[in-house]
Amino acid sequence: MLNTLHIATYNIHKGFSHFNRRMVLHQLRDSLRALNADIIFLQEVVGLHKGHAARFENWPCNPQYEFLADSVWSDFAYGKNAVYTEGHHGNAILSRYPIMRWINLDVSAHRFESRGLLHCEIDVPGWPERLHCICVHLGLFKRGQSQQLQVLGQHIEQLVPRGAPLVIAGDFNDWREIASRVLVERFSLIEAFESTEGRAARSYPSALPLFRLDRIYVRGFQVEKTQVHRGHPWSKTSDHAVLSATMTLR
Repeated sequence: MLNTLHIATYNIHKGFSHFNRRMVLHQLRDSLRALNADIIFLQEVVGLHKGHAARFENWPCNPQYEFLADSVWSDFAYGKNAVYTEGHHGNAILSRYPIMRWINLDVSAHRFESRGLLHCEIDVPGWPERLHCICVHLGLFKRGQSQQLQVLGQHIEQLVPRGAPLVIAGDFNDWREIASRVLVERFSLIEAFESTEGRAARSYPSALPLFRLDRIYVRGFQVEKTQVHRGHPWSKTSDHAVLSATMTLR
């Protein structure tokens, strides 16, 4: 039975480098492959952008989540959050294992920030229950974050069985470090870096991370190893660092 899972989370900044200087999707795809993760949680993924497609000669014909998944991650799901004249973007989950069911939940606190929760049920070979994965991108402001965490908690209570393995990862924009008070205390989740390092990881900006914005929360696992992927090549592909965790099913 496969009982070890390697996951990563990354805000890809819509496929552009810092300050939108360069389109870096091809470099990003190579870097993600090198991670060799089983499941990747992505935020700010472009599903369609007519302007970029016309402007950049090597802009992929497929949506970014399909382009990045390629032949490595056989299954993927995309949750459209922000919709505008040129197209749309949102969260995505790439998986080596079959995604059996998925749902995208709009948790936007106001019309100036489009945010969502993408929930996938994944069938990992040999596991007695499906793995539940929730990709998160929360708002920038405290009031909106509190509302969004409340919705996330209600969603877990309603749709995730108590004994099922659960991973919640993404960009929480949580420099105040309030998410753990809800998720750890209420749902017996473990934040991966708090488990291994004693505190959530610094993940922003990627060149020299100062702020603890991104998270990996797990339930039903023993966290074995965590890593912040920063510096070259990651500092060239987004303003966030990549977080990864290797864990064993309990």
